Amino acid sequence: MRRVPLLSGSRIVHVQVDDETAVLLPPPPPAHALDEDAAVRDALRFPLGGARVAELVRRGSRVTIVVEPPALPVPGATLDPRPRALAAVVAELSALGVPDARQTLLVAGGLGRRLPRRELERLLPPTEAREFRGTVVVPDAAAPDLVPLEVAGGAPVAVSRTLVDTDLVVVLSSAETIVRGGPGALLAACDAGTIHRSSAAQSLVRASAEPAWRLALAVEDALAAGAPLYGVSLVLDHPRLTGRFRNFPHDPASLAHVSRSPLRRLYSFLPAGVRRTILRDVPRTLAAVAAFGGVPSDAHAEALLRAVELRGIELDEPLDALVLGVPWIGPHFPREPLNPITAASLSLGFALRLWRDAFPIVDGGTLVLVHSLTRSFAHRLQDPYRALFEALSAGGEEGVAASEAEAALDPRALDAYRAGHACHPLLPYADWAGCAPALSRLGRVVVAGSRDASAARTLGFVPSHSVSSALEMAHGVAGGRARVGVLLSPPYAPLLVGS
Repeated sequence: MRRVPLLSGSRIVHVQVDDETAVLLPPPPPAHALDEDAAVRDALRFPLGGARVAELVRRGSRVTIVVEPPALPVPGATLDPRPRALAAVVAELSALGVPDARQTLLVAGGLGRRLPRRELERLLPPTEAREFRGTVVVPDAAAPDLVPLEVAGGAPVAVSRTLVDTDLVVVLSSAETIVRGGPGALLAACDAGTIHRSSAAQSLVRASAEPAWRLALAVEDALAAGAPLYGVSLVLDHPRLTGRFRNFPHDPASLAHVSRSPLRRLYSFLPAGVRRTILRDVPRTLAAVAAFGGVPSDAHAEALLRAVELRGIELDEPLDALVLGVPWIGPHFPREPLNPITAASLSLGFALRLWRDAFPIVDGGTLVLVHSLTRSFAHRLQDPYRALFEALSAGGEEGVAASEAEAALDPRALDAYRAGHACHPLLPYADWAGCAPALSRLGRVVVAGSRDASAARTLGFVPSHSVSSALEMAHGVAGGRARVGVLLSPPYAPLLVGS
């Protein structure tokens, strides 16, 4: 038997594994580094197909540059290549005769909390941020002046006016999922209902047969009828630790190193707030390894394929049970502490939808979430999540639809969203809808280390005191000896099942 360290909130929990347990390690980092400035310039000048940016823009044109908040990957990194990439786009457009005063940065954050000024300034490197003279727009998903689009074969769609009143749209993003980056960034600048509809994909890294991907392509085509679109998609590696734990978790020897470290014992005695601060400030680096340009969907599809191959973990066949650690921060930006809904969204709605070829757990199998899942909602910031949780507590899934309809029209909640004090009131319902594909395949979700049994049961989960007791349940569900896997995270890696 050996011990595998997992993050559970801000704590380090050890899972006892034997030789038959599959410990899923992300691949090591690539050997080469990328010059972001040169790679982005090449992506603008040499598209995968179609016209170059120089052929699409005229001197003095108005250009909208669509970017996304750095919500993915989880966690983020202190050294992030995306600000340098954005600076390269701004500089290249300036060289083509479009000064930055004619450029608009559209920060497409979807239904998330609107970014405060200090976070907007970090989208560019400090020097370039001080010198930028353009306009920065954070779209309002509930604004009355959204522009309707004629989208073939779908429900009504409306987009931010900034995407329409322009001569060229440049989408700069990283390839994270089919709805994050590329045409998904355009979706994030649409109305709340459209963004909500894009949350129900079965797999986040497989575009075929996914309605969310088809919706993104339809929005892209509709916008292209008014102004040309160009996309630059970056391929990012996983965030990597620096310092004494720099080989964790991709090096098997690093697992024993973390378990035996005397710092771990000292860390375990610290208050939870101090532990979260330490985890937030741990130096991490994030590297870009490729950049592709062209039509946003083409560039994004190519970059996403490369990213999945770069980060993915190969798994021979689906497991009977998967043990998954849930970290200390949520899946949205700006970062907020986890509550029961965002903990479920990060694990079931994100990590368990990063699969290709087959779902990583057999139908009716068990997911073991290693997290306390306490009923904690940050005052005001997470009031919309509290409303959804109360609806689940009172009426289960039957009461969610009525609560959602009421939340969408709540003027106080919408005012808090527009002021940046809370997320859009529909975001919790979109997060919960993203959990449905995984929940429909699983037999049960066991919360190992649960400190709030009623919160776990409200979500339909099974509380358990420890990982060992949760695994005993998993073996019982499998009718004997279950094939168990432990996914080291964060960051969460795509699972290539049976590839």
